[in-house]
Amino acid sequence: MHQIMDKLSRAMAVLGGLVLSSLIVLTCLSVAGRMLNTLLHGSVGALAPEFSQWLLDLGVGPILGDFELVEAGVAFAIFAFLPYCQVRAGHASVDIVTNFFPPSANRFLQMITETVFAIALILIAWKLYDGMQSKMRYGETTFLLQFPIWWSYAASLFAAVFAALAGIYMALVRIMEFFLRRDVLQTGAGAEL
Repeated sequence: MHQIMDKLSRAMAVLGGLVLSSLIVLTCLSVAGRMLNTLLHGSVGALAPEFSQWLLDLGVGPILGDFELVEAGVAFAIFAFLPYCQVRAGHASVDIVTNFFPPSANRFLQMITETVFAIALILIAWKLYDGMQSKMRYGETTFLLQFPIWWSYAASLFAAVFAALAGIYMALVRIMEFFLRRDVLQTGAGAEL
């Protein structure tokens, strides 16, 4: 089961990485376009007005609605990375004190932490669903691109539901470890079996 969750969460993280990489390229192109547009309206426009106007007529400038796309894409990417981090126990932890605890106490803390995190992920997915329903009901759209806002919510909800499933899976693993009194998965290291 762990291998399946690991592969699915890795695929989701790759998808999130592709979206994030696309957003980086989009932002760079938009910033470069904005800079070129400023130059074409300024010093380059004064030196070569016909050339500047030709480039401006081609549409050289910032990408329309770039911040709307970045806002939607980053939300999806964050939720897409969560399952992999959850399954690999990759969340930041401060274990200065817990290193001195016996293994049973650490298993108890891991069980509580994973359970609370799973509950939080379920709550986030639920509220995203409510938000998506609200945006659909009122037909809200983005300001510049005019695409329905619920599309962003739906993409984030898809990733958040998978994150919640990964959280539930890891909570069950940690509960099993606590009651079996042995590690099934090593923290941050994947499967031990």
